[in-house]
Amino acid sequence: MSDIIDLSGYKFGAIIFDCDNTIAKTSPVHYLAFSSALKKEGYQLPEDWYFERVGISGLDMLGEFRDTCGADFDVNKVSRESAAIFQKNIDKVRAVEPVAQIARDYYGKIPMAVASGGHRPVVEATLQAIGVRSLFPCVVTVEDVKKGKPAPDLFLLAAEQLGVEPRLCLVFEDSDEGIDAAHTAHMQVIDVRNALGPDYLK
Repeated sequence: MSDIIDLSGYKFGAIIFDCDNTIAKTSPVHYLAFSSALKKEGYQLPEDWYFERVGISGLDMLGEFRDTCGADFDVNKVSRESAAIFQKNIDKVRAVEPVAQIARDYYGKIPMAVASGGHRPVVEATLQAIGVRSLFPCVVTVEDVKKGKPAPDLFLLAAEQLGVEPRLCLVFEDSDEGIDAAHTAHMQVIDVRNALGPDYLK
């Protein structure tokens, strides 16, 4: 078992993992993708500015960048371009090893799922790239629900598909929105930012 994240104080019958920056270290590659897509539009995305907003969706981040920086570009177009660049650089994604090890340790012992606010093609490619896709019979993404995080829909759907009561699910998350969603779903939550320290994505 992972000796970095202690689960001994929790009673759970299933584990649900967020994907981006929880089980997979994606923010450096997403920064590469967003900054490259914006550069084609003539804009520079400051690295510090981006990493301060790692918890929010790509569309929201691009909209905020456009509005606060007085930029003029099509948010949806840049989002599509950044997704394509991300997929081309998927080999650069790395596992958040202590979290991925927990998934390996519990595989076959209790039900597990991934519940991500990302789009399915990118989430599937990410899990495949870090070698954990086969651990999860259940993967739910933003296309599967009416509302993404901080609404509880993704986590509740994952619990339903796993056949486990929400209160018996242990969620691993990295964002305030995801933690709010898990709490609203009446699930237990581990904030990987607290468990692993502020530099775990570097």
